[in-house]
Amino acid sequence: MAMNSGIVSDLRADWWRRCGLIMFGVCVSVLCYLLPLLSMSSGSDSCSLSFTGIAFPGEMSEKQKISVHLISHCCLGEMVEVLEISQTAEFEEENPEFWRSSAQNTLRSALSRNLNTNVAKNVVLFLGDGMGVTTITAARILKGQLQNRSGEETVMNMDTFPHVGLAKVYTVNFQIPDSAATATAYLCGVKTNLNTLGVSAAARTGVCRTQKGNEVTSILKWAKDAGKSVGIVTTTRVQHATPAASYAHSVSRTWYSDADLPSSAVTDGCVDIASQLLRNTDIDVIIGGGRKYMTPKGFPDPEYPTDLSAQGQRKDNRNLIDEWLSMKEGKVARYVWNKTEFDAVDPAKTDYLMALFEPGDLRFDVERDPSMDPSISETTEKAIQILKKNPNGFFLLVEGGRIDQGHHDSRASMALHEAVALDDAVARGLALTNEEETLTIVTADHSHAFTFNGYPFRGNSILGKSPLFATDLLPYTTLMYGNGPGHKITDNKRPDIRDVDTTADDYVQQSAVPLDSETHGGEDVALFARGPMAHLFQGVYEQNYIAHAMAYASCVGTNQEHCAATAPPEKIPFTSTDVGGSAPDTPLCTMMTLMLSVLMSVLLH
Repeated sequence: MAMNSGIVSDLRADWWRRCGLIMFGVCVSVLCYLLPLLSMSSGSDSCSLSFTGIAFPGEMSEKQKISVHLISHCCLGEMVEVLEISQTAEFEEENPEFWRSSAQNTLRSALSRNLNTNVAKNVVLFLGDGMGVTTITAARILKGQLQNRSGEETVMNMDTFPHVGLAKVYTVNFQIPDSAATATAYLCGVKTNLNTLGVSAAARTGVCRTQKGNEVTSILKWAKDAGKSVGIVTTTRVQHATPAASYAHSVSRTWYSDADLPSSAVTDGCVDIASQLLRNTDIDVIIGGGRKYMTPKGFPDPEYPTDLSAQGQRKDNRNLIDEWLSMKEGKVARYVWNKTEFDAVDPAKTDYLMALFEPGDLRFDVERDPSMDPSISETTEKAIQILKKNPNGFFLLVEGGRIDQGHHDSRASMALHEAVALDDAVARGLALTNEEETLTIVTADHSHAFTFNGYPFRGNSILGKSPLFATDLLPYTTLMYGNGPGHKITDNKRPDIRDVDTTADDYVQQSAVPLDSETHGGEDVALFARGPMAHLFQGVYEQNYIAHAMAYASCVGTNQEHCAATAPPEKIPFTSTDVGGSAPDTPLCTMMTLMLSVLMSVLLH
């Protein structure tokens, strides 16, 4: 009897312990449901609960402790959002026919695809600087979540491109590249050394005397020589690495103006990048930033006249903007520096356009003043409208350059919003061109030390935290960096971010290794292609192959034997892989049920 009494006593204690935990979970669930609503009305971005002083009958198992951590994390607002969206798993995604039907739709799309072997009259190259595969995935989720969806099932505009490949990005002398060397590869068709642009690997970084005779030209020049119109659009300064490789030759990517040239470079006859913007290739459309590299030292900036850092930097006292305008005599050439002037430019009546919206790089898209600076979609549209008037076609480079800079700062929110903005520009480009005659490519120059980790629930904010804490009993974000400025250890502990809004634009993600600026990554980057000869970009290839394939498709440069005999393309249907979102807008009504289901599952099993 004594033994039986002990068993009954243990069973009762266990029963009360379980009941206590369940009731605690119910209470927390209700609070987690109500507090975010209350915080929204009070202007607060997050809420928190203190578990100090709460006692449970008996000891909690490790699984139960984890459950409490998970519950407490909910009170930061994460779990509420996650479980609201996760309810859709009860519906169509739990039905095998949903996935079978989705796969069959994609299969039919692939089977109905015909190769477009036409000559590409136009080529539009969208370049996401630093837009590695992890960035694309995270940006896809963010784009969906900005539309109040779960995010994972979202289809980016670039995702609809039927032909996908991988480019190897190493340079001649480094495993992990920079934007100058990679731009030389995919624009000029030649791999080179780190920090050099428009020159072969025979040139040495920073050594001017090795530059002469080792210059290489780009597809932008090949297209211009073939009678096409050409343009560059960027969210950085137009003298930055990516656009500069299309027109300049420099053993140093940082020689933006003559003030940046060392005395040895001046002696040996090297020319700054801004000067080469005018003298090397007759570019029809130039859009980006970089005013201060075009004007004399001390020249006041029109937008920031009292800001000394925005003043002109040139030591040779030249005003390259005025020189550019004078070179276009007999043509309709416009220079603008703000959105009002930009909007007033009539593409039908404009032959040349130079638009420089900032002294240096443009602002991040989320910080952009729409009344002063146009979006990358708007600048892409204006460029295409001007360039497409040429009956011979055009080549346009569009760079989302600040994706890279957001990553260097370890500000994932900034980087991802820039990637979403670039994808919106892709849609604008597709709408303004004809797929039968326009080859459109989306790719990156390199990636970053950027990770998407943990086990977040479906629909978890891509900028949020993992629902389970680390072994140090502290939360961590699902997006992190291998190195960068986010490495902060105090008293041998990581920062406690339970009360930190990690979705904020200025939040700096944690990193494993301390660096002032996060580094690039060295893995292959994805390339998406559609239009004439897009099938040439399937597979895995060296990054310099891209320039040669674009030239072959558009019949510019060398290797044009096939051009006269190229047959017109067969009709190509639109091949979107979007089979409909599996997690549309979701009401709050079933959140409590889901929360209790999770708690019961963890606590009772």
